[in-house]
Amino acid sequence: MADTDPDALERKIERTRAELARTVDAIADRVSPKRVAERGVAKAKANARDFVTSMEDMVLGPRTYAPADGDGEGEQPAEYEAPSIAPVLIGIGVVVVVGAAIVLLRRRSR
Repeated sequence: MADTDPDALERKIERTRAELARTVDAIADRVSPKRVAERGVAKAKANARDFVTSMEDMVLGPRTYAPADGDGEGEQPAEYEAPSIAPVLIGIGVVVVVGAAIVLLRRRSR
């Protein structure tokens, strides 16, 4: 038969209430506009970082390491400093803007 002990029932109800409160709090946190925006920004930053890294690798090639001075035993290799990719990205931006301007001018002249 079911638990008829009032103390046991009360403890079970309190446990269920606590679990329900945690669940509701977790759902509210997950759907809160602030949290959704934070997750979106974090995802966009990660995608941008991956894109820039892949563009650097494509344009500059993978980063290479030079042997350390001396006999090279027991020392960490020194990393070459990669040139900035900013000029490449600026160039791509200029090409896109010029292309868009040409398309707009052609549409207006028709």
